[in-house]
Amino acid sequence: MMKTKLFNNALLAGLLAVSSLAFAADWAPGAVDWEKLPEIKKSKLGLYLTPQQAWDMKKANPKGVALFDIRTRAEAMYVGWPGDADALVPFVEHPEIMTDWDDKRHMYKLEPNQDFVPELERRLKEMGLGKDATIILVCRSGDRSSKAADRLQMAGYGKVYSVAEGFEGDTAKEGPKAGQRAVNGWKNANLPWTYKLDKAKMYFPR
Repeated sequence: MMKTKLFNNALLAGLLAVSSLAFAADWAPGAVDWEKLPEIKKSKLGLYLTPQQAWDMKKANPKGVALFDIRTRAEAMYVGWPGDADALVPFVEHPEIMTDWDDKRHMYKLEPNQDFVPELERRLKEMGLGKDATIILVCRSGDRSSKAADRLQMAGYGKVYSVAEGFEGDTAKEGPKAGQRAVNGWKNANLPWTYKLDKAKMYFPR
């Protein structure tokens, strides 16, 4: 049990390290040519959606398609979230007391959420869904969701889609909004989102 936990910690920490070094410079935001996705946004399953496609898929089958926001609790609280998502299930989280700093990412350190798969499975069970379920994951800009899809594939799930643009989207490279996440993504596509959180859908460590 301890060896498995250590392996998972090392694996997820490695994925986080890779994500901090990759950029989406060669990908044309808004395009649906998934072959041109930067490596950081690619999953082993190779299943991707634009925010609009994800929204359309969820609305077409709200009870049969699971949509999970996998960002941190702070992101959902301060940036907003897709209100029609089935739950917030963080893939990584800040420690309860943020004392460690990540120099590469210029932010407080994130740690793998060991409860990610169990919590997601609990939410799926509540929906009456199993390992053959169609699952859509959305993070900030598509890198965490691709790694989370890989983690779920390891757990036996085969239909896990990543929203490649994420909730906030990619950063603009030039112009008056250079450096801002104003290019694409769920919010910039004017899809439904809210600052109002539904407690029943929020994540609480168990």
